[in-house]
Amino acid sequence: MSIQIRSYRPSDETGTYDVCLKTGDAGQDATALHVDPRALGNIYVGPYLSLEPQLSLVLEDEDGICGYCLGALDTPRFFHRFTTEWLPPLQALHPDPTGDLESWSPTQRMYHELHHPDLFHPEPIAEFPSHMHIDLLPRAQGKGWGVRLVGELLSRLRDAESPGVHLGMWGRNERALRFYTKLGFHELTRVGNGEKVSLYLGRAL
Repeated sequence: MSIQIRSYRPSDETGTYDVCLKTGDAGQDATALHVDPRALGNIYVGPYLSLEPQLSLVLEDEDGICGYCLGALDTPRFFHRFTTEWLPPLQALHPDPTGDLESWSPTQRMYHELHHPDLFHPEPIAEFPSHMHIDLLPRAQGKGWGVRLVGELLSRLRDAESPGVHLGMWGRNERALRFYTKLGFHELTRVGNGEKVSLYLGRAL
């Protein structure tokens, strides 16, 4: 099967959003959870494609887009543009839900995040100013493509003179932790506790 890593093109938007949705339930397919199939991608994919296209990589096989690795060079600058450029049109399109949070659907929770984005980053941010995340469909997993995707993104960040990169992950995802540890990432901090803890990992470049 022919498969390749390449830079994002505007025609890839639908495919990358689809990967986000099909890995959006802790790595499992979230299609059945969302009445709006773009809700997840509008937060976790779209802003990178729009604001950092030079750090947006896709993995493509004969059946289409099967993964991506997305990054931001300067996290505080990215967050500023995210809140001032990317979010306002979406906030106007999707009002902040009201009522009991416990009764909200997964899509409503994503709409709420449009109005109350998570802008956390580990400190000191000057040491690891860049950030990244990666998602692969099952057909692309376990074949070394994740390592290659991350390697290509780290190479681009080095070329852009970033001193370090960080990422956030669900604390209970032991498989992901092993993957990132093998790539040289180490824990910087953690947020929350119990089953809801999030880990932030970093790697010097």
